[in-house]
Amino acid sequence: MPATNVKVTLREITGETLEAILKLEVSDDQKRFVASNAVSIAQAHFSEYAWFRAIYADDMPVGFVMLYLDQDKPLYGVWRFMIDEEHQRKGYGSRAMQQVIEYVKGLPEARELMLSYAPGEGNPSPFYGKCGFVDTGECMGDEKVMKLTL
Repeated sequence: MPATNVKVTLREITGETLEAILKLEVSDDQKRFVASNAVSIAQAHFSEYAWFRAIYADDMPVGFVMLYLDQDKPLYGVWRFMIDEEHQRKGYGSRAMQQVIEYVKGLPEARELMLSYAPGEGNPSPFYGKCGFVDTGECMGDEKVMKLTL
């Protein structure tokens, strides 16, 4: 049941909040679809194109998002997106994704937002579809590509 009275925000991760963000996990059957937050944050620190935030419901960390932002091309993509298993199906993910989309719309020459997902039972494509992403018919390695026209 969606928690409509809860404020969902994207916040920078700090030394004080890092441990709580690292504890967030998807369910066991979803783990093959998204890297851990520890791996994502480590990768972000070695990529000039990574932008990442914690997803909060009021003052409780509930998820993580990382974008690939290359403003020179321009190329914008959702690199990682996860909501902790205990906080799924409450509307936090769709509200956070809407904020991500609004953020990207404000970037130079932003015309589309890309993402990819691994196919298989339980993959996140239905969620992305509800957020407005459509399959492109393209693949990136073993993953299927979706895009949202901004």
